Amino acid sequence: MEYKKFANTYYVRLDKGDEIVSSILEMCRSEHVESATFNGIGGCSEAQIQTFLPETGEFETRTLSGMLELVSLMGNVVTDENGELYHHTHAAFSYKEDDKHFMAAGHIKSITVLYTAEIELRPVEDGAIRRKYDPETGTGFWSFAE
Repeated sequence: MEYKKFANTYYVRLDKGDEIVSSILEMCRSEHVESATFNGIGGCSEAQIQTFLPETGEFETRTLSGMLELVSLMGNVVTDENGELYHHTHAAFSYKEDDKHFMAAGHIKSITVLYTAEIELRPVEDGAIRRKYDPETGTGFWSFAE
């Protein structure tokens, strides 16, 4: 991973074998970024895509592998009351299987880069967005409380 900051935006390049979600969280820790939004594109080799099932309160995970064109990556990073970083990431991929083209998208657990990923990360200015745990769903949501 390599990144550079211009004004208030980080431009991140990930290389073969890098895992996107953990790399974003690592960069945020290193740069003391408490909350941010990000988007990106790239070529990937594996993705764990999740779908939340409200009736069970669980995520169903599907793993894709092969040449995955990351056509859209978007998400955010927030911090909980203990200073721990969390991500909420969604992505869409195009891929070819048996001479047919397909798309897959959803909530992301992890993505491994095949040749490169290019990500733009914008920290929240003049404050921070926190994570508030919601016991009804078992997940966290944005909190704007100081």
